Amino acid sequence: MKTLLIMRHAKSSWKAETLPDFERPLNKRGKHDAPRMGRLIRAEGLTPDVILSSPAARARATAEAVADLSKYEGEVKFVSEFYEAGPEAYLKALRTLPDEVRSALVIGHNPALDELLESLIGESEHLPTAALARVKLRLKRWKDLNESVQGKLADFWSPGELE
Repeated sequence: MKTLLIMRHAKSSWKAETLPDFERPLNKRGKHDAPRMGRLIRAEGLTPDVILSSPAARARATAEAVADLSKYEGEVKFVSEFYEAGPEAYLKALRTLPDEVRSALVIGHNPALDELLESLIGESEHLPTAALARVKLRLKRWKDLNESVQGKLADFWSPGELE
């Protein structure tokens, strides 16, 4: 059994209109929500073995805050293919994980994460910014992960519901 945590980056700022999308930082709410979700991950005993994140500024900042507050001990791996990608990019990266990794957290963007979650649980579920889904996967090896693997949505948290 493997556990996949799927998290959308925290809320980003649109203030600097000339800033490229890739470089948009977190806004005030995002800077509040990302650490909050890291604390939640730790409190729930879900600190992952691996964190894979988009390298876009807003995802990077989310991943760093979550890693710090969840007490993650590894290095966050930034996967350039996650930016402006479909769900297959996430599956492809996850398939490269070693078998001893029991839980992984991916941090990225919509609509790809909504599509990834739907393909794994068989129903539509929207991830608002900084939301976190925990999916249990009946897998022994990450390399067997594909869109036909049916997982079970075990938990879903949105920062707005935690207040």
